[in-house]
Amino acid sequence: MLVHLFSAAVTGLTATIVEIEVNTYKGDKLLMSGLPDTAIRESYSRVVSAIRNTGFRSPRESLIINMAPANLKKEGTGYDLPIAIGMMACADVVDKAKLNKILLLGELGLDGILRPVRGCLPVAIEGRKKGYDALIVPAENAYEAAVVNHLKVYGAHHLAEVVDFLNGKAVLEATVVDTRRDFFEHQAEFDTDFSEVRGQENVKRAFEIAAAGGHNMLLIGSPGCGKSMMAKRLPTILPPLSLPESLETTQIHSVAGLLEPGVSLIAQRPFRSPHHTISDVALIGGGSTFQPGEISLAHNGVLFLDELPEFSRTVLETLRQPLEDRKITISRAKYNSELPCSFMLVAAMNPCPCGYYNHPTHRCECSPGQIKKYMNRISGPLLDRIDLQVEVTPVPFEDLSRSPQGESSAVIRERVIEARKLQHERFKEATGVYCNAQMSSRLLHIFAEPDETGLSLLNAAMTRFDLSARAYEKILKVARTIADLAHSAQVLSSHISEAIGYRNLDRSSWGE
Repeated sequence: MLVHLFSAAVTGLTATIVEIEVNTYKGDKLLMSGLPDTAIRESYSRVVSAIRNTGFRSPRESLIINMAPANLKKEGTGYDLPIAIGMMACADVVDKAKLNKILLLGELGLDGILRPVRGCLPVAIEGRKKGYDALIVPAENAYEAAVVNHLKVYGAHHLAEVVDFLNGKAVLEATVVDTRRDFFEHQAEFDTDFSEVRGQENVKRAFEIAAAGGHNMLLIGSPGCGKSMMAKRLPTILPPLSLPESLETTQIHSVAGLLEPGVSLIAQRPFRSPHHTISDVALIGGGSTFQPGEISLAHNGVLFLDELPEFSRTVLETLRQPLEDRKITISRAKYNSELPCSFMLVAAMNPCPCGYYNHPTHRCECSPGQIKKYMNRISGPLLDRIDLQVEVTPVPFEDLSRSPQGESSAVIRERVIEARKLQHERFKEATGVYCNAQMSSRLLHIFAEPDETGLSLLNAAMTRFDLSARAYEKILKVARTIADLAHSAQVLSSHISEAIGYRNLDRSSWGE
C-alpha cells in the first residue's frame, strides 16, 4: 500500500513542503531515500516504539520511505510524526482521507508523547501560502504557529490524539491566538528602568540619541562605572516593535528553537549579549546544521558586546559587512541562506589593560604603548562604524547616595518615539530606510546638510582628529538625530558640536 502525506523542511528562514511517501512490500527491510540525515534515519526505532506503546499496529512488511523533493537535504526530528502516521496508514490504522490537506510536524518519544521542534512558524507561513487546510504540531509549538491566520493549527500532546483526530474519533481544538492583544499587552513589560541609574546624565543623553536614531554605540570606562548596567536598559527606551518587525523577529527565533512554550509573538526588542569567547560562526550564523547567529537573533534589537577587546579579532572583523548592509549571506557547500541582521551594536570596554586610564581618583599603571596596543585590538574600520563613542566616568559617592531619581524609561521612550515619527515621515519614499543611522550619502546631502557655522566646525574637527569620510557621515547622522530630538528642521552648529563630542575616542586622540 502506498500512502502520501506532507511535512516541511526549514532552510534558512523559509520552509519547503516535503511530500513523504510510505510504501510497503514483501520482506523485512527498511529503506529511506530523499537525503535524510542521521536523526531521520534513527527515527524508525522511535516511531515503531511509539506506535506499539500507544497500542496501535505498525506494518509487518518491508517499508520504503521517500521524501520529495529528493535533492533537498532533510534534517531534524520533526519528521517522526508524519512517518508514524504514514506507517499506520499503510497498516489501515489511520484513515487516509484527511492526509492530503494537512501538514504534520513533531518529534516522538518512545511512549508516543509529542516533543517540540524548531521552525514551526515558517512552516505555518508556507503551509498557508500553499493552500493547506491545517497544521498538526506538538502542543508547545501551537501558539507560535497559530499566529498565521487562515490556517488551522492543532496542538497535540500525544500520538494517540493525532490518530483519533484523523480517524474522526476525537476532536482537537484549533489553537486560536488573539495576536494583537497578546502583542500589545507585553510591549511595556520590563524588569529594568533608567530611573534606577544614578548620575551619568551625559551618558543617558547619549543612549537617548542612539535609541532615537538607531546608532551604534561604544562605552569606554573603568570597571564598575555602570557601562553594562545602562546598556541592559537600552531596550526599555527603544520604540516598540511593529507587528511586521515582531513577526520577522519571531520567525528567526522559531528557526533557532528559542521561543518559549506559549509565546505567540516576540513583543519586546531582543537584547543579545554573547560571551567574548564566541566563535565567528556562532556570531554570524551557519554551521554544519544551519543555525541563525547572534547578529540575526539581535535583528530589530540590540547586540551588546561586553569587554570588546577580549573578543577574537577575526570575530570582530566579521561584523564589518553586516553593520553596513544589515543582512548577512551565509554560503556553505550544503546551503546558501540570506538572513536579516538590522541591529544596534552597543559595545563596552575598559580604557586600558589595568582599566583606570583617565580615572579621576585611581592611578593608571599602563604606559602609552600599552594603552595603544590595547586599543589596537579594535580595528580602525570597525571603530569607524560606531556612531557614538562615549567615555563613562565613575559616579562620585555623593551622587550615588544623594542624587534624586532620574527620568524613567517611559519618559525617555516618548521622546525617542517622537523623533522616530519624524524620521518615518522623512524616509517614507526611501526603500529600506527607517531611521537616521540607515541614511545613504545621497540622503545625508538632502536631510542633514549643516549651516555654514556647523560646516566650519565639522571641517576643524576632521582636521584635528584625523577623521575618515565614514566618520564624517556618522557625525552628520548623529547631528540629524540630535536635531530631531530638538524638533529642529535644520541641523545647526550646536547639533554638530554635540555630535563631534561623541567622536572623542577616535584612535588619533586617545591615550596621548
